[in-house]
Amino acid sequence: MIDAAPPKQAPRRTRRRNVVVLPVTGLIILGLCGLILLGVAANRVGPVGVLVGAAAALLPVCPVVGAFLWIDRWEPEPPKLMLTAFLWGACVATITSLLLNDSAEILAETLLGTGGGDTVKAVIAAPLVEEATKGAFLIAVMWRWRNEFDGLVDGVVYAGLTAAGFAFTENIFYFGRAFAEGGFGGVSEGVVAVFILRGVLAPFAHPLFTVMTGLGVGRAALSNNGATRWLAPLGGYLLAVTLHALWNGSATLGSGAVFINFYFLVMVPIFGSTVALLMWQRRREQRILADQLPKFEAEGWIPASEVEPLGSLQGRRGWRQAVRRRGGKAAGQALGSYQATVTELAFLRHRMERGTAGMDAAELQEELLVELRATRGRTVTLTREPDGGAAPSTSG
Repeated sequence: MIDAAPPKQAPRRTRRRNVVVLPVTGLIILGLCGLILLGVAANRVGPVGVLVGAAAALLPVCPVVGAFLWIDRWEPEPPKLMLTAFLWGACVATITSLLLNDSAEILAETLLGTGGGDTVKAVIAAPLVEEATKGAFLIAVMWRWRNEFDGLVDGVVYAGLTAAGFAFTENIFYFGRAFAEGGFGGVSEGVVAVFILRGVLAPFAHPLFTVMTGLGVGRAALSNNGATRWLAPLGGYLLAVTLHALWNGSATLGSGAVFINFYFLVMVPIFGSTVALLMWQRRREQRILADQLPKFEAEGWIPASEVEPLGSLQGRRGWRQAVRRRGGKAAGQALGSYQATVTELAFLRHRMERGTAGMDAAELQEELLVELRATRGRTVTLTREPDGGAAPSTSG
C-alpha cells in the first residue's frame, strides 16, 4: 500500500533530465539531413517513387521498432533519446553513408574499371561506413549520458532503433527505384519483389548487424576494465562489419542459391541466438530488481506491500490498471513514473555495488530518491477517495 506521505518537490535534475532535451543545433542538423535526403531521393526515383517507397518502408519498420520497445519494457529509455536514435539512423547516418559510399564507388571505378565500383561499395565501403555511422550514436550516448546505459539491453535497444531508422530511409530508395523501373510488379520484379526480400525475409538485417555494436558498447558499460571499455565496442563493430559484408557479398557476388544458403545457415541462427541472449538479459534485469527490492524495503524507501507487485511486469501492469480505475489516467501515469524510478534506482544500486556507477552515483541516488517520493505522493493524491480520505490500497 502506498502511504499518504506528502510529496517532496524534486530539485532541478541536470544529469538525468538533460538526456531528453535535444539541442536546437541538433534538431537543425537532423532537419537539414532529412531535407537533403528527400531531395536526393526525389531526384533519383521521382516524387511518386518517394511516396511509394515511404509507404512500403513503413510496413516493415513498425514491427521492428515495436520489438525493440518491447525488449525495453523493464526500464524504458527516455522517449526523446530513442526518437533521436531513430532519426540519427534515418537522417545523419544515411546521408553520411550515402556520401562516403558514392565517393568510394567513384574511386573504385577509376582504379578498377567499370563494374568494380559496385562491388567495392557493396562489400567493403558500405559495411565499414554504415556500421560506423550507426555505431557513432551509441558511443555518443555512452560517453555523454553514461547513466542511461545499464548494460547489454540498453546497447541493443539504441542500436536497433538507430539501424531501424537507417533501414527505413534506405528502403525508401530501394522501393522507390524498384517502382521507377518496374512499377509494383510481382514476385519477380518491381516493388513487390523487393518488398518480399527486404520487408518480409530480412527486415531485421540492418538491426542485427548494428546490434553487434550495441552488445559491445553495452559490455563496455558493465566493465571497470579500461581495455574492455575500448576493445568491446571495437569488437562489436568489427563483427557488425563482417556480418554486413558477408550479407552484401552473398547477394552481390554469389548466386541466388548462395544467398539463400547464407540466409538460412548463417543469418537465421545468429538472429535466433541474439533473441535468446536478449531473453536471458531480460531475466537478468528482473533478477537485479528482485534482489534490490528487499533492500529498498529495509532502507524504508518502499513499503513491504509493494515488493511483490514491483517485481514482475504482470504485477506492475495490474497495479497500474487498478490505479487508473480508481484515480484516472493521470494517476496511472504517476504510478508508471514511480515504477520506472524504482527500476532505475535498482539498476543504479546494482552498478554501485559493482563499482561501475561513476563518480556522481551518490548524487544521482539522492535525486532518484526525491523523485521516488514525489511520484508516490502524486499517486496517493490522485487516488484519494472523494471524501478526502486516502484510498485503502494502490497495489491492487
